Amino acid sequence: MPDAFTTRMLHISTGSRERVVDLTADCEDFLREAAAGRDGLLSVFVPHATAGIAVIETGAGSDDDLLAALHTLLPADDRWQHRHGSPGHGRDHVLPALVPPHATLPVIGGRLELGTWQSVCLVDTNISNANRQVRLSFLG
Repeated sequence: MPDAFTTRMLHISTGSRERVVDLTADCEDFLREAAAGRDGLLSVFVPHATAGIAVIETGAGSDDDLLAALHTLLPADDRWQHRHGSPGHGRDHVLPALVPPHATLPVIGGRLELGTWQSVCLVDTNISNANRQVRLSFLG
């Protein structure tokens, strides 16, 4: 019988631009091994102070719309108290209050239960940190 709790760390390179990175295939690959057909919960967590996890449609422009909305809500200018790093970097530290660093998702029969157009995504606006980790954990 597989372990009731299994975890894996993903290493994601986001480059030097703001990105929404679709992690859905990585989550499904992990669950094929970790869940082994069982029901449970998938926890997706990014242990960074300047990134978040979103469940959003990708590929039809919603990912770009999310980044545009974040630019409107969190402009990259000098208004932020947190001032180290690239210009406007303080806004990156506010991002996780709007796009939390975690998501917990249902797994049924070993498969991620997402809506038709939903994807699990890493949201990274910090252009100064191109290497991210994402922890996937299955409990079932």
